[in-house]
Amino acid sequence: MKWVGVGEEHEMPRPEIVLGFDSLCLVMPVDDHGWYMGSLYEDGSVVCWTSYGANLYEALRGL
Repeated sequence: MKWVGVGEEHEMPRPEIVLGFDSLCLVMPVDDHGWYMGSLYEDGSVVCWTSYGANLYEALRGL
């Protein structure tokens, strides 16, 4: 799982929860109670680009 931000890219912790919605997903990493939105690829890889903190409601609205 990778995080892609403005001018940065780095590995993220292993996901605890992944909610897939077609090619988009919401991910909660282990030991991080925030939700991240990203792309879910057929090979199971995830690239996240935005964070919603602990607010699952807002993360779902962002889809």
